[in-house]
Amino acid sequence: MIKFFDLKQLNQSYEEAFHQKLQNVFDKGWYILGNEVQTFESNFAHFCGTKHCIGVGNGLDALLLILKGYIQLGTIKKGDEIIVPANTYIATIIAVLQADLVPVLVEPDTETFNLNPKEVTKAITSKTKAILVVHLYGQLAKMDALLTIAHHHNLLLIEDAAQAHGAEINEKRAGNFGNAAAFSFYPSKNLGCLGDGGAVVTNDDELQTIIKKLRNYGSEKKYINEYIGYNSRLDEIQAAFLNVKLPDLDKQNEQRRKIANRFLIEIKNPKIKLPFYDGSKNHVFHLFVIQTSTREDLKNYLFKNTIETAIHYPIAPHQQKALEQYNQQHFPITEKIHQTVLSLPLSPVLTEKQISTIIELLNSY
Repeated sequence: MIKFFDLKQLNQSYEEAFHQKLQNVFDKGWYILGNEVQTFESNFAHFCGTKHCIGVGNGLDALLLILKGYIQLGTIKKGDEIIVPANTYIATIIAVLQADLVPVLVEPDTETFNLNPKEVTKAITSKTKAILVVHLYGQLAKMDALLTIAHHHNLLLIEDAAQAHGAEINEKRAGNFGNAAAFSFYPSKNLGCLGDGGAVVTNDDELQTIIKKLRNYGSEKKYINEYIGYNSRLDEIQAAFLNVKLPDLDKQNEQRRKIANRFLIEIKNPKIKLPFYDGSKNHVFHLFVIQTSTREDLKNYLFKNTIETAIHYPIAPHQQKALEQYNQQHFPITEKIHQTVLSLPLSPVLTEKQISTIIELLNSY
């Protein structure tokens, strides 16, 4: 069986280093917000090209803390509107709702599935305070156009970069375009830990100061609480694992692009629509997502031939029971995406033989 994503195999090469890190943390006896977290925050900020990185519990919390931080700063207030892509993973929208803000859903670009700047412009009202852009599947959105819109309308631009670690345009990386960005280190991400983890990166000194307090009960000094905060801290052990893996991220992203190029060149089947890719480093292929009108049939065919696939995502956010207030809205482009997408196996540990097998089976379908 060619697994959709073989986490065990991916992490196997780090086993010895992980054990050593675990021993080091155990020997130090400091388990929360210790040297490993501080080291990772410094390393990841440098990797992204930002001044600051704040390690938090997960990607959802990273988004929520950015929004709550800007509420504390008075930049936005409860009830303000935040523009988000209609076809994102629901966590992006949940963060906006949990911050007592109003998500305004807009249709994506049909080519990249990322935010469509024209649709963003049409959705702006007097209540709009931010554009929350998602670099879906690992491909950067049209940041030049979105930054121009944000500056023209005096809006915050916040990046959900949970799938785009290391994606770059002109040597500028995901996380360093907007006012702040949220990352997830969920195990299957391009940079994943062995549990939950996340981070905020920003060049905003004031935001960084507030988020550092908000992640720790609203406190900088123990037992002195300035804000009603959260318990959302990147775990010391997970930070240690991330410190081991971060130096390999660029190399692994390049391997992902290499595999994606093989798929793009060699898969030739009129029943399958391949993803858009301009050949640059703006895509790190967290996911390789095709479209087909016969998704379930293709998925079953591949599984019978020992290839696992996945669907990202089967139900559009506005059609989820959790978002009942959006159930009557219609987003035809988004709905078609959710009905037709299928994610193929793609990871740095796929062998050339496995890649060839996937291609051959897709061409034979």
